[in-house]
Amino acid sequence: MRVLFIEPPKDFWFIMGEYIPPPFAILTLAGYLESKNPNIEIEVIDCQVEKLDWDGLKKRIESFRPDVVAPNTLSTCNVYTVLRTAELAKSIDPSIRIIVGGRHFTSLADETLRDHSDIDIIIRGEGEQSLNNVVRTLKEKKPLSNLIGISYRRDGKITHAPDGPLIEDLDALPYPAYHFVSEYMEDYYFSLMAEKDSPFAIIEGSRGCRHNCSYCTQWNFWRRNHRAKSPKRIVDELEYVNMKYGSRFFWMTDDNMGLGKRVSDLCDEILKRDLNGVTWFCQARCDDIVNNKNLIPKMRRAGNIWMLVGFDTPDTDVLEVYRRNGVTKSNAKKAVKLLRSNDIFSQGTFIIGERRDSRESIEALKEYADWLDPDIATFMTLTPYPGTEIYEIAKRNGWIEDTNWNNYDMIHAIMPTEHLSREEVQEKLYECYRTFFGSWNRRYQGLLSKNIIARRTYQYLAKKAILTGLRNLF
Repeated sequence: MRVLFIEPPKDFWFIMGEYIPPPFAILTLAGYLESKNPNIEIEVIDCQVEKLDWDGLKKRIESFRPDVVAPNTLSTCNVYTVLRTAELAKSIDPSIRIIVGGRHFTSLADETLRDHSDIDIIIRGEGEQSLNNVVRTLKEKKPLSNLIGISYRRDGKITHAPDGPLIEDLDALPYPAYHFVSEYMEDYYFSLMAEKDSPFAIIEGSRGCRHNCSYCTQWNFWRRNHRAKSPKRIVDELEYVNMKYGSRFFWMTDDNMGLGKRVSDLCDEILKRDLNGVTWFCQARCDDIVNNKNLIPKMRRAGNIWMLVGFDTPDTDVLEVYRRNGVTKSNAKKAVKLLRSNDIFSQGTFIIGERRDSRESIEALKEYADWLDPDIATFMTLTPYPGTEIYEIAKRNGWIEDTNWNNYDMIHAIMPTEHLSREEVQEKLYECYRTFFGSWNRRYQGLLSKNIIARRTYQYLAKKAILTGLRNLF
């Protein structure tokens, strides 16, 4: 049995700068599958880091001759690359089984199997155990009907098995299988967050979130269940990747760090080890930052240099629609000040395009972002991702005008509002960026900042003409 995991050729989100991240999701799945099946032959192809186009990928598939192909689905905007990978593999050998998973395909399992005959099996929800069961069943040539957590075709009809259980002890998971891409580890980088000679890796500390924001796919995918690895397990993995592969910058991929005692213990665990100048990025809520202000200096000492914080909007009615309790103007301002005073780079995110948005409300959001003054601001359009409450409401009311999954990247307007056409929402997104980054005072402050990330970011913005790129989206 040969299983081939593929990171397909695709474009990355240019707003975040130049970067090539390791294909963390498929490395995690490959590591688990390998640990349970030492006799199965596994290979990982990362088209990004290997610089493979579709012809190059075809040759690699032909060379490996897989029985199973599992493409990586990072997000909805990458769906078509997954479908193209499936079509390519089937054109080489129709007997290859194509298995997909992730948030998008979990939410649209029935639609996917109905409309795309190249997809054979969908792993719904958490993937490790279900994928392992499917591969073993295929290897033993047994029917899939005894399995759970999957959707597939049976006698020409689509079958949805019951959901599978969640893994109780995340500490028991093996490390992601970085050895499958070991020769490329030094080539993974994130230009804004670290120097290009500082290899970049990803660490997962927890899965899920206790909150239920209406625009977020995560809490529904993880069944509103939050499970965390122990601080020791997290740092053991971080130390292993640092020592084995030389990675020095880490993206803590938790949906929400949560802060509090667990993060404090995590920092203590990092500080007591010699980790060769390791630095890291995380996401956190502004109310968590404010409620744990004494923890922030320790996080910085432990290597936290960058934090992404969702500020969304100053409109309290819209925040209520988003179910973003705790995201107040007061907490937002305090959070930015706390991060800056501790030399932690702050990236604030803001959302436009909610149904009641108007020229006036977006103008107020622009003023809000300027007043908060995070180190950088990322403005996004409200995107109705499958699996979210926003998607269900928008679909039911006929608000979705763009059904091209490629554009579900938070920088293409998908829906109009009551007061603005979709084209006008797109124009307003550009105006948000132009207002924030077009300020000469902010540009000079960024270029001359004592914070190395701020300097690198504003140099990148100037060099790559990001505003021009945004202007050309429509």
